[in-house]
Amino acid sequence: MNHLALLPVLVPLIGGALSLFVEHRRIGTVVQRSVAWVFMLASLAAVAGLVVRADSGEVIVYLLGDWPSRLGIVLMVDRLSALMLLTTNLLAAACLLHACSGWDRRALHFHALFQLQLVGLNGAFLTGDIFNLFVFFEVMLIASYGLLLSGGRGVRMTAGLHYVAFNVAASTLFLIGLGLLYGVLGTLNMAEIAVKVAALPVHDLALAKAVFGLLLVVFCAKAALLPLYLWLPETYTRAPAAVAALFVVMSKVGIYAVLRVWALMLGEAAGPLQDYGWSWIVPLAVGTLALAALGVLAAARMRMLVAYLVLVSAATLFIAFGLRQPGTIAAGLYYLVHSTFVAAALFMIADLVRRGRGDASTDLREINAPPPVRRMASIMFLVAAISISGLPPLSGFIGKMALLEAVPEGDIGWTWTAILVSSLMVIIGLTRAGSRVFWRNTRDAADVRDRAGHSPGPKGLRSMRATETAATMLLLAYGIAMTLAAAPVIGYAQAAAEQLLAPGDYVTQLRGQLPTVRNP
Repeated sequence: MNHLALLPVLVPLIGGALSLFVEHRRIGTVVQRSVAWVFMLASLAAVAGLVVRADSGEVIVYLLGDWPSRLGIVLMVDRLSALMLLTTNLLAAACLLHACSGWDRRALHFHALFQLQLVGLNGAFLTGDIFNLFVFFEVMLIASYGLLLSGGRGVRMTAGLHYVAFNVAASTLFLIGLGLLYGVLGTLNMAEIAVKVAALPVHDLALAKAVFGLLLVVFCAKAALLPLYLWLPETYTRAPAAVAALFVVMSKVGIYAVLRVWALMLGEAAGPLQDYGWSWIVPLAVGTLALAALGVLAAARMRMLVAYLVLVSAATLFIAFGLRQPGTIAAGLYYLVHSTFVAAALFMIADLVRRGRGDASTDLREINAPPPVRRMASIMFLVAAISISGLPPLSGFIGKMALLEAVPEGDIGWTWTAILVSSLMVIIGLTRAGSRVFWRNTRDAADVRDRAGHSPGPKGLRSMRATETAATMLLLAYGIAMTLAAAPVIGYAQAAAEQLLAPGDYVTQLRGQLPTVRNP
């Protein structure tokens, strides 16, 4: 149990290495998938144990190699990081199930890259120093490059190369910021930064503001905040369904980083740097929400519509966290988990419809799901649409209602307007897409396709694969479970928000468990 905090990183790392050894054709896909699932379930078991331990309020600290905190890698687990770990690994299990329908055979080194992406995601939520946040970001991104580009050509390669170039530039800025931060404070451990920022000399304030501003730009770029969001829609649209579904949580890593840096390093104890940057982030979040909602209305492809829904959820989260109240942060955490599962399910539903038609077109002006696909996919789409748009009684409604109820009185006007108007626009966009895909007359749709020169494709693609359907239903089941267990989930999120907003207790617990650092 003392090494439990290391397992979410160590288990998929070993799984990725073993996946490379079993890739030979003579071994077969059964063994490859068996290895992947053994390590996936082991990661889930380790994360479940961390969630139980973190629920006690304890901050779990793990020093790799027992090196002093200033020299070695520190892993930390509190309620927030445990919640993010659980969300990521539950999502990954559904994505792996979807990929095992056959896409994993077409992608080079899929299972190894999938496990390595879990290493990066889990490590980003666990790390206790900001340099290793950069390291795990890079592990996550390098694996995502392989997953996105593998087997791709044409427009997917173009979108993938844009994605790679954008993230390489952001990572370069991140590394520059870390060098400057170390030069100013002499440490990259998050707990020590939180202490040293409060005692920063006046002559270093300007450089410190520049450094934290640079880091916030990097994190907001990875979270796709205006004006740095243009990379996301096309990238997520072109990615394979299982990969796009897993990518949904990647934008949440940037949001998590902003929340962690603000609460721990730029909170009430930060002195002149208190709340630095948030006066810009909240207006940008509102602008992102408006543009993303317009994108949902204007989307001509179903996958593009879902990509803009990911942006809607990211902007909503920035608003919830930007209000900096325990209630809004708790509602935002609940909404984060809900939106991750539902958006991932919608990517899979869009892929089911595309495969059911038997060609690559997902143009909403031409698309129409054939009867074998329509019956099941229409039900799944209806459940997902109700949930992500915030209609009762599913988890989206609960999350948005909790957020609106927790808004401070002085912010009710603009917050309620932004959330409700964007929700209405999302409802209209989803209604339009659902009507064209599932309600349009099949004969009329066929005539449109014939005039456009599209082939209906082979009949073998008109059936739904059991594993794809099961993966999609699993993600929707997560959302239904969050609805039925809303009270305990929101209770856990509330406790996580209160722990996050008490960085003094966090730092005290952390520094008390590090014998190489004197208690203040």
